[in-house]
Amino acid sequence: MEHIETHMQMLPFWKQLTEEEKGYVVRNTMAQRFPKGSIVHSRGNDCLGMILMLKGTIRVYLLSEEGREVTLFHLREGDPCVLSAACVVEQLAFDTQMVAEDDCELLVVTAGAVSYLSEHNIYARCFVYELATERFSAVMWSMQQILFMRVDSRLATFLIDEYARTGTPVIKMTHEQIAQQISSAREVVARMLKRFSTDGLVEVRRGSIRLLDLKGLRALC
Repeated sequence: MEHIETHMQMLPFWKQLTEEEKGYVVRNTMAQRFPKGSIVHSRGNDCLGMILMLKGTIRVYLLSEEGREVTLFHLREGDPCVLSAACVVEQLAFDTQMVAEDDCELLVVTAGAVSYLSEHNIYARCFVYELATERFSAVMWSMQQILFMRVDSRLATFLIDEYARTGTPVIKMTHEQIAQQISSAREVVARMLKRFSTDGLVEVRRGSIRLLDLKGLRALC
């Protein structure tokens, strides 16, 4: 319980909860682990509740009836998310899928506890809706990229973002993994990377890509 409460203090509304509310939340929060590649939340499953990332990375995406995936955003250490609590936030009218890209550890606040806090504490309620709005903005940005940006621009943007996030010019990902991230096909990514390589922007290796010309990649962005 102490372990859970320590992590829950990361939430900005925690100090505004009464001792009774804090105890209720802690009793209704579970620590869960998901191995790499496992489904954390899937369309049609029961409402998961609010999650708080402790370790690892989760990819949040939409899945069409034909099996096409559209990556929306990622959750990493310290990130909370309520898109898995659509039964609580009625304005969330779409179902997301969540898959663990690494071995993940997270806290799950049950849907009932999220609903209780939203009804009884204005600070918690504001946080839930602000977080939902923030995530929805990320969804709209992803959809905007897919609809209005060329594949080469999306790929260059992704490579630059990964460089900024990891601090290394070597992106250790396969063509298939990159295709999932930018919501494209593996064959298209392979073709674009071959063009980037010919232009001297990257060096393509088995299972990784080395960025050679950051200025040139940024120009494509």
